[in-house]
Amino acid sequence: MLSLKKASGVGNTAPFSILFTHGSLVVEVYQPLTTDHQKPHESDECYVIIKGHGKFEMGDEIMSFGPGDFLFVPAGLPHRFTDFGDTMSTWVMFYGPDGSENAKSP
Repeated sequence: MLSLKKASGVGNTAPFSILFTHGSLVVEVYQPLTTDHQKPHESDECYVIIKGHGKFEMGDEIMSFGPGDFLFVPAGLPHRFTDFGDTMSTWVMFYGPDGSENAKSP
């Protein structure tokens, strides 16, 4: 079972906390402090917002988000959270091969 208690342990100041890995799946909790400095990732990524509200920029699109929202980001696409205050947190799931599920083998 995954628990947010593990991610919010005493002394944990990193914005990302890895909670689970299996094969290509990596499950984390992300709690940015003031600015989201993410770079595009090599695998597909899903977010499920735990708490907080703000804006999510993905490519040329900007959308509002709040608790319970699901966001999907294909591999390699620039994205970041903005205007999220100081209480935002989200589940993050990376999965699949580098280049995305749509990546073709040579």
